[in-house]
Amino acid sequence: MPRGKLENLQDCEDFVRGCLFMATGGGGTVEWGMGMLKEALKDGIPLQWVDASEIPDDALTVTPYGMGSIAPTKQETLDEIERLGLKDCFGDRSMEEAIKELGDYLGKPVGCIVPPELGAGNTPAPLVVGARLGIPVVDGDYAGRAIPEEMQGTPYLYGKNSWPFSSVDKWGNVAIVKYTVSPHMLERIGKMLAVAAYGHTTMAATPLPGSEMKQIVVPGTLTKCLDLGRKMRQARERGEDAIQAALEITGGWRLFEGTVARKDWEDRDGYMFGTTTIQGNGKFAGQTLKVWFKNENHVSWLNDKPWVCSPDLVTLVYKDSGQGTTNTLVKEGDQVVAVGIKGLEAFRTPFGLDQAAGPRYFGFDINYIPIEELMKGR
Repeated sequence: MPRGKLENLQDCEDFVRGCLFMATGGGGTVEWGMGMLKEALKDGIPLQWVDASEIPDDALTVTPYGMGSIAPTKQETLDEIERLGLKDCFGDRSMEEAIKELGDYLGKPVGCIVPPELGAGNTPAPLVVGARLGIPVVDGDYAGRAIPEEMQGTPYLYGKNSWPFSSVDKWGNVAIVKYTVSPHMLERIGKMLAVAAYGHTTMAATPLPGSEMKQIVVPGTLTKCLDLGRKMRQARERGEDAIQAALEITGGWRLFEGTVARKDWEDRDGYMFGTTTIQGNGKFAGQTLKVWFKNENHVSWLNDKPWVCSPDLVTLVYKDSGQGTTNTLVKEGDQVVAVGIKGLEAFRTPFGLDQAAGPRYFGFDINYIPIEELMKGR
């Protein structure tokens, strides 16, 4: 039986906004996610998910996702695409093709789809793909947020291989990668395929039996995102603070409030790197928050002193609406609130911090301090 479902456009909007709030600046665009959901609604395709316990232990579970940088496409890149005569032959259906290609390669039907992360595009996309292919989608994901790399997901943390994998880009290029020597090389090869495809490709990876998926999935996150988006909308409709409603559901903290003073960024190696600088307003007047991102937000400094860092979440939301945003769209002059949420406990181990998701993994000589300790007395 379905544990949750999206029955109408309002449900879809609530779901996408909940996913966006949890995405910490990445996770795909609202336009992509809503576009796929609207098309599915129009086609009368049921959009629903099931509890992990309903997936047979011997079912082949697969995780599809978009791979590449979230940076805006440069004009010279668009010019080269036009010069080469490349045409989008799949639209939003390349992810379906990636799943079919992996299933064909493995010689076994895919029995379950697991979203890779929480994000406005990278969560709705697997949901729609599963609905179109008639494959159940589990109520959970492998990160509890949006992440830039394989190493911030639970498969890496618990030693599960994500190969073989398939890559299908919108131009029609298809690749099967049988084996990689490490998860780091899987990430690198995937990103290089995305770079070769002028920024993005879709992949199907992490082929695991249902029994192993259940051991590492972050449960209930799709239901949580729908509830989060719905409660925020209802708060706005009542004239109440949507951000406060979100904090009550996520157990998070209001970290900072201010105006985006600048955003420095670059598109490199298949990622968008950068730092957003926010000048404080209200009770934060005279203070500064800096947030470093690699697609998603990972390291922050309050008044130039290290503050909340991954694996805990730092997400920027618009002050008036409470709606989240992505690092692609954040710009100077935006009035934002920085929200912090406790990340997965499993990533707080020495291995999780040093080899996967802590500030030192991302290249910063910073001692990780859990967000709940940083927030004591605030």
